[in-house]
Amino acid sequence: MRQGLGVLGVAIRAEKSIFAAAVLSSALYGLMTVAAAWALGWATDHVVLPAFENGRITTGALAFGALLILGVSLLKALGVAGRRYFAGVMQYRMQARSRRDVTRQYLRLPLAWHHRHPTGQLLSNAGSDVEAAWAPLAPLPMAVGVVVMLVTAAVAMVITDPILALVGFLVFPAIAVLNLVYQRRLNPLATRAQQLRAEVSEIAHESFDGALVVKTLGREDEETARFLAKANELRDANIAVGRVRGLFDPVLEALPTLGVLAVLLIGAMRLESGAIGSGVLVQVAYLFTLLAFPIRALGWVLAELPRAVVGYQRIRAVLDATGSMEHGAVELTGAAPARLEVRDLGYAYGDGDFPVLHDVSLKVAPGRTVALVGPTGSGKSTLAQTFVRLVDPARGAVLLDGTDLREVTRGGVSDAVALVPQQTFLFDDTVRGNVTLGLPVGDEDVWAALRLAQAEGFVSALPSGLDTQVGERGTSLSGGQRQRVALARALVRRPRLLVLDDATSSVDPQVEARILYGLRDAAQVSTVVVIAYRMATIALADEVVYLEHGRVVDQGGHAELLVRCEGYRNLVTAYERQEAEREALDAEQEEEVSA
Repeated sequence: MRQGLGVLGVAIRAEKSIFAAAVLSSALYGLMTVAAAWALGWATDHVVLPAFENGRITTGALAFGALLILGVSLLKALGVAGRRYFAGVMQYRMQARSRRDVTRQYLRLPLAWHHRHPTGQLLSNAGSDVEAAWAPLAPLPMAVGVVVMLVTAAVAMVITDPILALVGFLVFPAIAVLNLVYQRRLNPLATRAQQLRAEVSEIAHESFDGALVVKTLGREDEETARFLAKANELRDANIAVGRVRGLFDPVLEALPTLGVLAVLLIGAMRLESGAIGSGVLVQVAYLFTLLAFPIRALGWVLAELPRAVVGYQRIRAVLDATGSMEHGAVELTGAAPARLEVRDLGYAYGDGDFPVLHDVSLKVAPGRTVALVGPTGSGKSTLAQTFVRLVDPARGAVLLDGTDLREVTRGGVSDAVALVPQQTFLFDDTVRGNVTLGLPVGDEDVWAALRLAQAEGFVSALPSGLDTQVGERGTSLSGGQRQRVALARALVRRPRLLVLDDATSSVDPQVEARILYGLRDAAQVSTVVVIAYRMATIALADEVVYLEHGRVVDQGGHAELLVRCEGYRNLVTAYERQEAEREALDAEQEEEVSA
């Protein structure tokens, strides 16, 4: 209960004026509801009973009674409309604010944090957890406002007849005990249900994201079964939550009804003894029936509190994450190619259980093209991520023009450095939108970047040129075309350091050679670091850095390393032999087809 009230307090402090308007509207509704009881009692004494006793009623009394009830009803309706409107505004504002905060935090947190948290979990945090956290805000203003009605009705009952009021008030201790039992039963069940929602979302995301693998390997039935098993767990968890709530709500509804019956029973006895009149009994009984609604309104809030606490805790776990990167105050100035230096760099995934890089040191002079070469798992991609500060090294430093990247202002690294990964991602947007990504550049600059990326030809041939929609993840383009659009996306920003993580693996060797030659000969020259496997690509580099097991084994020219580094020689000649065998096989197949 304390945690739940704390969650509600966060919303109230954030939306003070909206909450106040909602509560005032609800208070108006509560006061008019109590006023309706008084109006009903007045009409009973001055209109209904005289009509039975005298057989007639004056026009003035009848008109006054009708206008009294009508006026109270109109004010009551106004309170209902205001309460619902402002409660909805408050709830949706808090949901929007939380989603923005969670999304901003996702973007602030480093890649290392995202490695430890599945995408489905993150989707659940920004979706169902936000909805659960602020679900009590819809009934909250009504519950707070009807407290006015509860207090007013209770005072009116005491003033009207203390004995009948005491009989009715016996129901409140029972409600308190009921709520305590309910909270303790529901909280663990709600926690489990929220966790299962995240797990279901995670499985769904994996299946959709890996649709190509699922379909090509015929794993549809297995994926369906995996999703079904988790969905059934979620169903059972939700049923368990619903079962507890289903028991709580009827009992909560029944307690005020039992109180009304007790009031009527005792009231009838007091009426028969002459202690009270008929109008008093009607008024007290009606007032007590009114108490049932505030109790139900409070019950709606209490019913949502366990889920709200769980949802808010899951949101706070994201917002309180301490994995965000610290930034300095140094500005990276200038437009010339950058000088890159790595000093004694070490990095490990997780909590240091999976070391990837060990004491890596290297230097790249401004304007040079350097190839990072090494066998699979040698740490090339991880090292490339440190160049653009997607991750920070556990030890050592990455320096650009002598400045540690950790000392650069927020956004300063991305302004000077660009990474083109092997796994290309294109948005469901136009070619222009995927190249600029909101950068205010003209079409001339876009075409220049496409030309340098050897993409101008196929983009010009598209139905609408730059305005062609490429589809989700760029599905309307081939793998090589997507890589060239991604390369143009980096080039249009004119980075001082360009990192290509095997970013031309799907491009023909001839096209790849033209791209690298273009990068070297372009007017706006960048320092280029390329992770490469092909001999032809490596040979175009000014210098080669060879890695094994997360360490720099050798560094120098391609010809030098072929002579003095056995590991390098075996690796690159293996790629060369493989490509030669593939070309020979393709030639044989073409001859067979021709024959």
